[in-house]
Amino acid sequence: MTGEAVGDGAGERPDGKGGQRLARLRRRAEFLAAAGGARTGGRSVMMQARLRGDDEPPRVGFTVTKKVGNAVERNRIRRRLRAAVERCAAAAAPGCDYVLVARRPAITMSFEALVAELAAGFDRLARPRGEVPSPRRRSGGGRATPDPTRETTS
Repeated sequence: MTGEAVGDGAGERPDGKGGQRLARLRRRAEFLAAAGGARTGGRSVMMQARLRGDDEPPRVGFTVTKKVGNAVERNRIRRRLRAAVERCAAAAAPGCDYVLVARRPAITMSFEALVAELAAGFDRLARPRGEVPSPRRRSGGGRATPDPTRETTS
C-alpha cells in the first residue's frame, strides 16, 4: 500500500455500498448530553437529539440494553440500526447528536419498516421549533383547574 488516499473519505462508505457513513458518539458524556434534549419514540426505537450548535455532520450513538435480549440479539439489533441509519442519513440534521435506544421489536420488524421509522423520527426531531426542546417536566403541585363536580364550602 502506497498510502495514497482515494477520494476525500468524508462521509463515504469504504465498501462502496449506498448510504452515508455517520460519525458515532463514543463517550458517556456525549450520550448523557443527548439524553437531555428532545425525544421521540416509535415501536422499535426511542430517539434522543441535541443541537450542538455547529454545521458538522450529525453524530449517532446506539444503546441496546440487556433487557432487549442476550448478547447475540443485542449485537444483531445494533448492526441493523447502524445499517438503517446509514440508509436514511439524509434525514438527519447537521449539527445534531442523536442517541437511538433500541426496543425489542427492532430485531423482528422488516428492514424497510425500520428505515421508515428512523426517517420519520429524524423528521420529527428536525421540525422547526427554534432549538431542540428540552424534555417536559411534570409540575409538582395541585390541580390546574377546579373540579366542577366537587362542592366548595365558603
